[in-house]
Amino acid sequence: MHSPAAMAQTPPVPAAELPPSAQAIAAVTQELAARFGNRLVTSLAVRQQHGHTLTWIPNQPPDAVVFPQSTDEVSAIVKLCAAHGVPVIAFGTGTSLEGHVNAPYGGVCIDMGQMKKVVAVHAEDLDCVVEAGVTRKELNEHLRDQGLFFPIDPGADASIGGMAATRASGTNAVRYGTMKDNVVALTAVMADGAIVKTSSRARKTSAGYDLTRLLVGSEGTLGIVTEVTLKLHGIPEAISAGVCPFPSVKAACDATIVTIQSGLPVARIELVDDVMMRGVNLHSKLGLPETTMLFVEFHGSEEGVKEQAERFGEIAAEFGGGPFDWATKAEDRSKLWQARHDAYWAARTLRPGAESVATDVCVPISRLADCVEETKRDIEALGLIAPIVGHVGDGNFHTQPMVDLANPEEVAVCQDFIDRLVKRALAMGGTCTGEHGVGQKKMKYLEAEHGAPALAVMRLLKRSLDPQNILNPGKIVTL
Repeated sequence: MHSPAAMAQTPPVPAAELPPSAQAIAAVTQELAARFGNRLVTSLAVRQQHGHTLTWIPNQPPDAVVFPQSTDEVSAIVKLCAAHGVPVIAFGTGTSLEGHVNAPYGGVCIDMGQMKKVVAVHAEDLDCVVEAGVTRKELNEHLRDQGLFFPIDPGADASIGGMAATRASGTNAVRYGTMKDNVVALTAVMADGAIVKTSSRARKTSAGYDLTRLLVGSEGTLGIVTEVTLKLHGIPEAISAGVCPFPSVKAACDATIVTIQSGLPVARIELVDDVMMRGVNLHSKLGLPETTMLFVEFHGSEEGVKEQAERFGEIAAEFGGGPFDWATKAEDRSKLWQARHDAYWAARTLRPGAESVATDVCVPISRLADCVEETKRDIEALGLIAPIVGHVGDGNFHTQPMVDLANPEEVAVCQDFIDRLVKRALAMGGTCTGEHGVGQKKMKYLEAEHGAPALAVMRLLKRSLDPQNILNPGKIVTL
């Protein structure tokens, strides 16, 4: 066997990154129709719906879409596709931003939307088991009367399976971590149709390879997640949230850094720059000052959150920020965070008719202010409309250029901006994506971030677990 370093120097082994033959598609479609009836759909509209992502990549529809209702059915679909060499693309809710669910080589899309069971809730162990199609909002609605909640909130009402597959994050990550921290175990269907359970419900184990972590974030390229065991948390006794204006993005980022370094247990701390605040006001009718803002939230006891909010107000004032207006009423907090979660759509009000090209990077928190400030200067120099928001408590921020995709010059400027943004983040010890994932759009940055030997290890894993390259081909790595 060649070493990963040696493999990096040799041409990739040819694999099935070509559209399957018409005969193979016909055979698979016929057998799926016989088994699934009207749960197999081949209409163009539905196929295009499943080949479209919120990105500038053209629509790449699959040849068919099938709606399984169990892990066993997913296994049967994958076995059939494997027998004919037909690609398989898992689909949750289609809210990913980097081209994760496009079907560049055709094939069968497995839509998990009918796998909606909350299999078990173990309140005493603070965990639950859910099927992949359950969304985060559906899960929290189910848990509410038990005084529990699942904290990961990527904005969209994404499916739990998709969130695991893309290693999703969100506004609560600074306190509760990301999906890699909150997935205890998985059930997944592998490329040959085998059903694998990666771990038990125990909170710690030293038994064998960590298959759970391997599959979390693999974007459906190593296995298809069908069931997820998740950590849960108790709903806090008290929650306070509010907004705090700042004179610049640097001041807001510096205040964030001091807040985190001082050990203040902030649950959410979100940057919204002046441009995005204009869009937020237009979309969500908040009527807030159109300047750089931090949206902040604290969880704990009544007295604790009061003390934390007051301390944050003092820190903000040190950087010219304030006043920090905070509230504990649930309806006020909900309106505030819904506006933040709707930032993607709010940005579109800033240039009607243009398309959004959302992207993200993440840097060590000590470099956050530098990275955001340099990015802001870059946006202004290029004349882009590109609002910035960020989960700045962990160094992760997003920018959303609004681009006329029919204008090649604008597209080129935007691509150059994203390339420079990634290069800047990597130079500061960061990553090309903090939470959006790789998909198709960010594949080209992986070698610069990880190095050729590491990328060779990823290819080796992919070849070993999916030798026909049928699981979501054309994503993360090429073979």
